[in-house]
Amino acid sequence: MAESREGLVVRPMRLEDVEVAEQISAEAFLQVDRATRRATDPEPERRPAARSQRWIDRTSSLLATDGPGCWVADLDGRTVGMATSLRRETLWALATFAVLPDAQGGIGRPLLEAALQHSVGCLRGMLSSSSDPRAVRRYLAAGFDLHPQMVMTGQVDRSAAPSLRGVREATPGDLDELDSLDRRVRGAGRGHDHLLLAQTGRAMVVTDRASSGYVYVGDTGSVLALAATDRRTASRLLWAAISRSDGEVEVPHVTGANQWALRVGLDAGLTVRTEGYLGVRGMKPPAPYLHHGALL
Repeated sequence: MAESREGLVVRPMRLEDVEVAEQISAEAFLQVDRATRRATDPEPERRPAARSQRWIDRTSSLLATDGPGCWVADLDGRTVGMATSLRRETLWALATFAVLPDAQGGIGRPLLEAALQHSVGCLRGMLSSSSDPRAVRRYLAAGFDLHPQMVMTGQVDRSAAPSLRGVREATPGDLDELDSLDRRVRGAGRGHDHLLLAQTGRAMVVTDRASSGYVYVGDTGSVLALAATDRRTASRLLWAAISRSDGEVEVPHVTGANQWALRVGLDAGLTVRTEGYLGVRGMKPPAPYLHHGALL
């Protein structure tokens, strides 16, 4: 594909592009973090090596399963932008979209349009956006409704935690039920993405007769993803996730549709701030649900 900007070519991503794509993503998001940093926030840092490797592993996997949704942009022979996306049943999701700060202008639109071709025939769409005004305008123009997100951080006050009876570690035998739950909450199963999530964090589940749910928790105490049949089960899973960490925890991607999560965070003594948007097309923000930043 070519665009009117001279020297620009948007082409399918290849395996040898993945490490360069990671560097583009890391640099672009670092610049966004610096531009949107509050005076009281710590100075943003570049993505650490362990997270970079997880990004590379996840993107390599997406390239294998969703090659038609993965693209890069070359400008005068230099790779300056990347976009990866995935299809799960009737749901399309934008995993990552980034352009180097020194190459902005005339690149993002054709790159996103290429990735959006992977969504043809899908009934629903999701993406997680930063607060970058350029990204916000681009997603709105692509037909996505944007819903502000909150992130909760801090040390957990466990005195308000409810009983966590029924919460247990997930096993491979739970995958079919988790996929069925995803269809109920967001309209499509995750399939292989549950295996990717399990590589980056531990999974806990509730599988009662009347309710079910899951939560993935990262090594640093961050909540990676959560889904449940009802708010009470979701709250129990979120408490299980944050109360087992000795240090600071982070609960990102809380939309207004998930007030139950906000109540858990405030009861646990966490600090709340707004950060970015959930973009949805053909659907409402899922609930009870905390989406993953890339696998949605």
